[in-house]
Amino acid sequence: MKRLTGTTKEISELLYQEQLELSKDNRDVDDVVRQILEDVKKNGDQALRKYSETFDKISLDDFEVGSDLIDQAFATIDADVLEALKRAKANIESYHKQQLETGFEDAPSDGVIRGQLVRPIERVGVYVPGGTAAYPSSVLMNVIPAKIAGVREIIMITPPQEHFEPAILVAASLAGVDKIYQVGGAQGIAALAYGTESIPRVDKITGPGNIFVATAKKMVYGIVGIDMIAGPSEIGVIADHTANPKYVAADLLSQAEHDVRARAILVTNSKELADAVELEIEEQLKRLPREEIARASIENNGRIILAESAPAMFSLMNQVAPEHLEIAMDNAYDYLDAVENAGSVFLGHFTSEPIGDYYAGANHVLPTTSTSRFSSALGVHDFIKRIQYMQYSKAAVQAASQDITRLAYAEGLQAHAKAIEVRHD
Repeated sequence: MKRLTGTTKEISELLYQEQLELSKDNRDVDDVVRQILEDVKKNGDQALRKYSETFDKISLDDFEVGSDLIDQAFATIDADVLEALKRAKANIESYHKQQLETGFEDAPSDGVIRGQLVRPIERVGVYVPGGTAAYPSSVLMNVIPAKIAGVREIIMITPPQEHFEPAILVAASLAGVDKIYQVGGAQGIAALAYGTESIPRVDKITGPGNIFVATAKKMVYGIVGIDMIAGPSEIGVIADHTANPKYVAADLLSQAEHDVRARAILVTNSKELADAVELEIEEQLKRLPREEIARASIENNGRIILAESAPAMFSLMNQVAPEHLEIAMDNAYDYLDAVENAGSVFLGHFTSEPIGDYYAGANHVLPTTSTSRFSSALGVHDFIKRIQYMQYSKAAVQAASQDITRLAYAEGLQAHAKAIEVRHD
């Protein structure tokens, strides 16, 4: 792993330059995705069938996944996996129910009423990757908050498969998906955004995907809402001399195995720990089935940052603003207030990142590539709209009219002012 050393200021500048590189657009991908979006917008199902044959090598007459395939998934899923999904579902529900919002209304005062309504989004599309990236946990994490929010219709799309992973279809059924369509990639995002003869357009799209899916979501934003533009998975670990190098190495590799572009970053004030973690990573890599992917991730994107002090560790990691942040210290909870930027935080030596991925109940759809500086984990709040309302009596308008018209005239908007003045006696 590449090591970054120096003063906090020097390391901070190196991190900033790396973040600039991560945020660069890929024009070749942009051009391909733009063409696909336009094709689906113009040609609908015909374009979807063409791309299924080209990319997935599957010819489709009907895009919808029927109840027979879902029944078959329940019949073939491993019984222990099914029970684990049910327990994970219960944890995700209990956590996200606490995020429910209610509207409010001021007590009427001097002829003025002010308030806010909370309404669910009407129709949401959830993208679920296929192939080797088939994650039933992501189905639960995307769908359950939407159901709790009261979304009226949830549509799931996933790339066509000769044989669907049973856990994907089972998770969709358990979570409450209304319809499932087998279409993936940028063309799937286009179908959700614009609608086709078979697939209705939605109001918001959520869910992870590859760079083509992420780019497509970015391009259709404004036509529909999106959850976030997700980059490669990442983990940051803050660890001191009390950390177990075997645990730290395993947790860094838990994200490195996702993708050759994944980032694993250790920030420590202990050179001894840094050395030990590096040795452990090499030993554990040799035993991983996904060694090739994890090794490429570690060698190209892995970082060990040697900080000057405990406060410096947190300062630097706040700049990294990682998707997942582990604090591997004896008194980890005491440092929680020092965290300013992170998608999800894992406290102590035993709270490994996969606990959050699968089971604890907090959402695992998280901001990546430093975007936790300004965004948050997926939640119930992503599936609602807040609608403001107000009512002024005639007397209340007259009492406020002078302030309103002064501001309107100051902005050069005479019609705004006249709309108030016309209500005078």
